Amino acid sequence: MTQAAANPTNNDTLLTKIKVFLDLIKFEHTIFALPFAYLGTVLAAGGLPTFHQFFWVTLAMASARTLAFAINRLADRRFDATNPRTAKRPSVTGRLSSQLIIIFAVISLVVLAVSAALLSPLALILFPGALVFLLGYSYTKRFTALCHWVLGFTDGLAAIGGWIAVRGSIFTADDLPAWLLMFAVTFWIGGFDLIYACQDVEHDKQEGLYSWPSRYGIASALFMAKANHVLTILVLIVLGLTYPLGWPYWIGVAIAAALLAYENSLVKPNDLSKMNQAFFQMNSYVAVTLFVGTFLALVI
Repeated sequence: MTQAAANPTNNDTLLTKIKVFLDLIKFEHTIFALPFAYLGTVLAAGGLPTFHQFFWVTLAMASARTLAFAINRLADRRFDATNPRTAKRPSVTGRLSSQLIIIFAVISLVVLAVSAALLSPLALILFPGALVFLLGYSYTKRFTALCHWVLGFTDGLAAIGGWIAVRGSIFTADDLPAWLLMFAVTFWIGGFDLIYACQDVEHDKQEGLYSWPSRYGIASALFMAKANHVLTILVLIVLGLTYPLGWPYWIGVAIAAALLAYENSLVKPNDLSKMNQAFFQMNSYVAVTLFVGTFLALVI
C-alpha cells in the first residue's frame, strides 16, 4: 500500500488544510483573550482607539495566539498521541504535516512582528520577551506545576500589548491599570486551565507531566481554580477603583463574578461531565461581558 493510499487526506486542498489547521488550534477560542487586548486599548485611550490601533492589535492578537498554539501542537504531539482525548488531532494522525504547521507558525510570527513594529516602538522592543512566553509556555508542563499560571501570564500579555499600542509606555505610574488588567487575566486563565487539566490527570501521571491536578489531585486543582477566580474579581475591583470606572463596569464585574461562580459549580472532583460547558461557554461570556461593561463605562 502506498503512503498516499494509507493516508488519503494527503490529497486535501490548501483551503481544506487551512480549515483543518484553524480547527486544530481552536482559532475560535481567540475570543477568550481578544477582548482583554481590546480592554487594554480602550482603557489606554479612555474610549475608542484609532482604527490603525484597533486593526493592528487585532492582527497581533490573532497571530500571537495562532503562533503559540501551532508550537503547542508540535511540542505536545508525542503526548497527544498517547492521550485518548487528543489522539485524533491532525497533528498526530498526519493529516497536517509538521512542515505545514511550521509554515503557518512562521507566517503568524511575521504578521506578529509587523504588527508590533507598526503599533509602537516599545512594542517592537518588548516583542522578543513576549515571544519567549508564546513559544515557551508549552514546555513548562514538563517541569513545573505552575504551568497554568505561565499560560495565564502569557495571555495576560495581550492586555499589556493593547495598552502599549495606545500609550507607548508601560513602566510609569500611569500605566498601573494595564498591570492590574494583566494580573486579572493571569488569574482568570490560570483558574480555568486548572479546571481543564483535570480531564487529563491519569494521562499526565503516566507521562510524568507536572499539571497541578496530576501532582496534587483534582480536588486541590478545583479549589485552586476557585481561589484564582476570586483573585480575578478582587483585582478587577482594584482596577475599577484605580482608573476609576463608572457603573457599567461594576455591572460587568458583578456578572463576570456570577459567571465564574457558576463555572466552578459545574465541575466537581467526582463529576467532570460538564467540562465543555464550564470551559468553552462560560469563559467566552466572561471575556465579552467585561469588555462591554468597561467600554460602556468609558463612553457613557
